[in-house]
Order: sequence, then C-alpha cells, then structure tokens
Amino acid sequence: MADMTMNRRTFVSGSLAASALAALAACGNNAGGSGSAEGGASGDKVIKFYINNPVAIDPYNTQESEGTQVEHILFDALTDYDWDKGEIVGKAATSWDVNDDATEFTFHLVEGAKFHNGDPVDAASFKRGWERICDPTMTTPSEIRYHLDPVKGAAEMADGSATELEGVEAVDDLTLKVTLTAPMADFPYICAHPALAPVPQAALDDPESFLVAPIGNGPFMMDGEWVADQYINTVRFDDYYGEPAKIDGIYFSIQKDPDTAFREFEAGNIDFTSVPSGRLGEVSDKYGVSEDGYTVTPGAQTLTGAEASIYYLCVNVEDEVMKDPVVRNAISLAINRENICETVFEGTRQPADCVFPKVIDDDPSNTWENSHYDLEAAAALLDEKYPADADGKRDIQIKLSYNSGGGHEDIMSIIQGDLEKIGITVTQESLEWAAYLDALSDGNYQIGRLGWIADYPTMDNFLYPNFLSTAENNYSKYVNEDVDKALADARQIVDDEERKEAYREANRIIGADMPIIPVMFYSHNHVGSERLSSFFYDAQGKAEFAIAELA
Repeated sequence: MADMTMNRRTFVSGSLAASALAALAACGNNAGGSGSAEGGASGDKVIKFYINNPVAIDPYNTQESEGTQVEHILFDALTDYDWDKGEIVGKAATSWDVNDDATEFTFHLVEGAKFHNGDPVDAASFKRGWERICDPTMTTPSEIRYHLDPVKGAAEMADGSATELEGVEAVDDLTLKVTLTAPMADFPYICAHPALAPVPQAALDDPESFLVAPIGNGPFMMDGEWVADQYINTVRFDDYYGEPAKIDGIYFSIQKDPDTAFREFEAGNIDFTSVPSGRLGEVSDKYGVSEDGYTVTPGAQTLTGAEASIYYLCVNVEDEVMKDPVVRNAISLAINRENICETVFEGTRQPADCVFPKVIDDDPSNTWENSHYDLEAAAALLDEKYPADADGKRDIQIKLSYNSGGGHEDIMSIIQGDLEKIGITVTQESLEWAAYLDALSDGNYQIGRLGWIADYPTMDNFLYPNFLSTAENNYSKYVNEDVDKALADARQIVDDEERKEAYREANRIIGADMPIIPVMFYSHNHVGSERLSSFFYDAQGKAEFAIAELA
C-alpha cells in the first residue's frame, strides 16, 4: 500500500511471498462445493473490485489490507465487529463464555457449518488454523503470530519447544476453549481478526495449493487460483451456513497502482477503487458523496468516512536531541496539521490530537496538551534552553526520515517549513521501504513517519503494540514503567467502560511524554460505480461483500 499504514509485520515478507506465488502458479485447486456465476467474473451480479497484488490470501499469513480484502470473504472467524452497533458479535461462534478473570474463553460454534469442500467446520479446524499461524516450520513462517501472543503456548510454539497450542482445546466438535497467559477482556475482539480462521485438513495435506486457492468457510469461495499480478476470482458459496450473499461473486482486479485502477473505473471495467491524489473534489462533484461516508449508493458514490487509522511522526527518544521532551513538545506545537489536511488532502483528513482515531474513542479527555498548532508557544518552550541567534536559528538540527514512493514528500516539506519558522534546522531523508524499516528498527533516525491502522477496533490495539516498553512496534524506544503497568492492568478489567477509562489514563501519560507526534487521522478516499445499489466499506477498509447489492 502506498501509505504504508499497517504495522511493520505487514510488509517485511512481501517480496518473499511474491516469489513463492510465482513458483506456485501452476498448482491445482482442490476445492469442491457449489458456486454461482460461471467463470467467476461473468454476469451482471459480479462486483469488480480493485486491489494491489496481495502478500497472502491464506489466513495463516494474511497481513495487509489487500490480502485481507480477499481472505475475509473466504473465511469466517469466530467473531465480528458490528460497526452499526459498535460491538463485537458472533460469526462462526454463536456465543461464548468467559471466566471471572478473563483468562478462559469458551466459544460455541454454529452447528452445520461447512468448508467449501464439504468438510465440517468444527473446533479442531480452528485449533488447526491457529497452530499454522504459530508454526515456525512453515515454508514461509507467519508474520502475524502476534495476534495469538495472549494465548497460552503460542510463545512455546514459536520457539520450537512445543508442537501445539496448549491453550487451545477442542472440547467437542462445537466447543472451543481458549486459555490465555494473562487476563485480557478484549480477547473476543482479537478473535474477530479475519486471519484467525478455521482451516480444513486440506491445508495440511496440500499447503502449496492452499496458498493460491484456500478453502474457507465464508460466504464466497475461490473460483480457480490466484493469478499473481492479474486477478482473483470468487463465487458465492451456496452451502454457506449464514444469510446467502445477494451477488454471484467478486472479481478482484489486480492493478499496478491507483491511477491505473481509476482509469479502469472510468472506463467501466472496475466497480470500486481509490481516488487518485488531488482529484477527490472533482470525483465528488461527478459521482456524488456518500451520506454516511461508508456506503455507496447510486448518485452518492464517493466515500470519505473516517478510518480507524493514524498518521504520525515516530520520535527516537534515545537520540541526543529528541530525548528532550521540551524539543518533542515544541515540534508538536509547531506543526500546522490543519494546513496539511487542507492542502494535501483537500480537507478530507482530520488533524490528530492523540493516538486514538475518533471512530475508536472520541472522549474529549484523550486530547494531548501540546497536539495543537501554536508557533508562539513552541518558540517559548525552546527559548530558555535553545535560545535563537540573531538570524532566528537555534542549536537544533533535525532530520525527517520517511519511505519513498508513498506521497510523503509534500507532508514532510510542510513540516520542515513549520519547524524552520521556530529556528530548527531541518533536512529530509527518503529511503526505500525495507531500508527505512531497518533504520527504524536499528534506531538510526531522529524523526520518522509511520501509520497505524487497527488490527481490531480496540483502544488496546493502538497502545499496547506501540508503547509497551518491550513491544516490537515500539520504534520510539519508549520506556515508561507506569505505562507498562497501566496497560497490563487495563487488559484485566472486564467492565467495558472501566476498561476504556483505564486506557484513556494510559493515553494521557503517553501524551505528556510525547514519544510520537500525532499528525492526522486517515479518511476513506474511494469511489464506487452506479452499479452498486448498496455497498458498505467499513472504517478498517474491509468491503462487506456478503451484504452488498447490485442495481
């Protein structure tokens, strides 16, 4: 993805996965079952949807938006997040029980559910699927094992000292018991991640075929194989246990970039795509704007709804300059976030004032004190320790680092100009994505840009992976024992409102330290064709094909 908004694990294995797919292009499809829409992409009831070439569509390694877009309609996880209700609901599980300290969860599965090849979906199939994620002996080990870190035995599988997940038990065909290493009341939200899906025995018997033609339990099934860099065909699964889909299938049109995809959209060859940079106003005028920001209907086809994601500056708090919280807070005050949102993104994105996007939690107390624009206050913070000379320059040199090719140059240039207004000397460094990640991991940077999109829509998912002192994604090298304790304590609180308030308090502690500098919250920037009579694209960027309708 151009914006690189996922966490680090999303992208590190991309080239390896692409190479593996090229070698597997001739593998056969062993899926059975019944489908509709002969040929997958034919007929009037097929949605043609733009994606980039995925990293993986096999759930064991589904790690980024493009692969998830396909995988989440092939597979049903235990739970799902209902954006209308704002709560977690059952999917492959009808219900679940939790013990008093939130360390044991017992899920009761839907009776009669089948995989696309006719095999029953049972508790053992979930255990099988989760163990594939944790198995270090896979030809390409999974990059998403962190989702299962809370489960007892996950660490032991990862280091090779165990061959099964101790904390996952198939009590009987329809009962799955999960034991965690520590309390975590939000665990049902984690279980909504599409990758935590069941798999049939075929995934073990013929893993190479499964990689390019996975056999799931969802409302759509593969029609042939994933043809890398070209397309993925799916058709409706008529033996699906839930409400049958109203469309016959989805043709995932793999295009090299958004500009090419948009040209195909304008030619009538694609039904849903992103809008090229700088063209949102024009597209909105031509196709109309969605009333809720997430649902395409004829004449209201442009989506601009808020996303569960944030664009921010990652600060190396071990750097000699950036370890000073006065400098970090002054930089935050000097950035004109509103100008970035208006100038670069046509007013569709919102300035960020903390780490939580508003669709995750919009409590006013979340706001970080120095996350607004105030040049005078920024200069005043620096005056005592870093006085300006006759030319207005201070003894502060900053390098802004970012990944090339993602459109970040304009943003960084605006930020550079803002910081120079308060006397900071700024240079820029643009690196290829892999080299940029290495620089972040090794601490060879001062300030870098990053994005984070929710794995699951919880407050914990924005704090724990990024600010826990031992977290892999803590690129700031931020260490605060009070934050570590606050996050561990919050995970144990069963009451939803009490747990949210505990995370808000942890957020306030982090905001006072400013180990990152929030810049803006992402928004949708997509358009659908008038063929889509009702098409919902949620705040995490997942298209709800199962309930989509065509005109």
